[in-house]
Amino acid sequence: MSGPRLSRTTLRTLEARPGVRLPVVDPGAVTVGIVHLGLGAFHRAHQAVFTEDAAAATGELGWGILGVTQRSGRVVEQLAPQDGLYGVLTKGADETSLRLVGSLRDVAFPGTDTARVLDRIAAPTTHVVTLTVTEKGYRRAVGGGPDLADPDLAADLEALAGELRGAPQEVRPARSPLGLLLRGLALRHGRDAGPLTVVCCDNLAENGPVLAALVHATLDAVPGADALRAWIGASVRFPATMVDRIVPATTDAHRAQARALLGHDDAGLVVGEPFSQWVVEDAFAGPRPAWERAGATLTADVAPYERAKLRVLNASHSTLAYLGALRGHATIAQAMADPDLAGAVRALVDEDVLPTLVAPDGVDLTRYRDDVLARFANPHTGHTTVQVAMDGSQKLPQRLLGTVRDRLAAGAVPTASATTVAAWIAYVRATSRGELDVDGRPVALDDPLASTLAEAAAGPLDSLADRMLGVRAVFGDDLAGQDAFRLAVRSALAGLVADPV
Repeated sequence: MSGPRLSRTTLRTLEARPGVRLPVVDPGAVTVGIVHLGLGAFHRAHQAVFTEDAAAATGELGWGILGVTQRSGRVVEQLAPQDGLYGVLTKGADETSLRLVGSLRDVAFPGTDTARVLDRIAAPTTHVVTLTVTEKGYRRAVGGGPDLADPDLAADLEALAGELRGAPQEVRPARSPLGLLLRGLALRHGRDAGPLTVVCCDNLAENGPVLAALVHATLDAVPGADALRAWIGASVRFPATMVDRIVPATTDAHRAQARALLGHDDAGLVVGEPFSQWVVEDAFAGPRPAWERAGATLTADVAPYERAKLRVLNASHSTLAYLGALRGHATIAQAMADPDLAGAVRALVDEDVLPTLVAPDGVDLTRYRDDVLARFANPHTGHTTVQVAMDGSQKLPQRLLGTVRDRLAAGAVPTASATTVAAWIAYVRATSRGELDVDGRPVALDDPLASTLAEAAAGPLDSLADRMLGVRAVFGDDLAGQDAFRLAVRSALAGLVADPV
């Protein structure tokens, strides 16, 4: 830090500056009505912005956010001294702007603040809990149920069982997002604080119903949870959502640019592209922000939007990540500038993805494809190939394998999709063997199934595709038995190991 730091006190001294937008509501007048679990950059650049704009449009100031970090207290250390204020630096291809956001009214870390978070979830003035904890944050086992062997989730369920018994005890720090949510719901039920809506904003297909099923399945393993389970079934809603905005990691160069625009240091700065989309199922248990007044789409059916985004944008993102990393490209934009890789992505969308989609109301899918590829080409987003490539065992089933199954069921061989799968396999093999460098830096395999994948990747090249397709946690029981697809993956992999195109 080299100058005065952003805070509510310094905010009062700020005057209008070119390229800077001050909070559109008075942070001092906003009270908390939302608890958000997973206070990363994406939430701050996405849902928190929609929420502030909704408050400005309606004058409703009861929708401030308590943001809860997931793994460490670092974000609290960044934002607490700034009274929750932070900037969003928007980087377009030709224009940069900064807006300050004031909807985040409090921050907490479960390692030290679990009691405060539980109390806020149980407050009658809280009507919505939102989550962005990534796919692996839900601690799901193979098959989608709760991973009861996960030590963090197990510790939370033990704490929950004790809290349900009502035995006097010190509040134990929550160790998992799901455990924290369940313990908050239990306290809310015990206080008879009214209905609640839980809004999952992670890239999971049918994310709301998936989270609801996970909540109920987890409670099946908790003694004394029958009344809580019944209350959740009657009083808690889990609407499905689709979220979209590219939010790259914040760099020192971004912070310096924001400081030049604002005249203050901002330790909580996040960066985003100009595009932002949020589709929410209009199925709430009680009051909610008027997010549609901020540009969100409230709909009875999120599925067509979600499928289009997962299969067009997310699958293309992963394809560029694996092919790009194998070629040494550091960023998605660099990969998109590679004609071979741009052609591979367009082939994936045109040949495999679009035939499986039904366009949502008012959406032109070919224009959506072009918009997505143009966004990937924006050199200022800075999304790295390695960042997008992580957790492939969790992402591929969501982003790509549904397309593969649909094309196979239609009698077509999805050869472009086979190239993406082969690129992932080559990436796993190279990173598990310590053989991949990107931009001059060694890359390690970063995946929840890293040991399983490394074991499958070890061995002769001529059977590598078969071994990897046999990892049922990724490909299920069916895809390894699809001879035409297996042959397509083998063929693509043979070319990729020699030349990542």
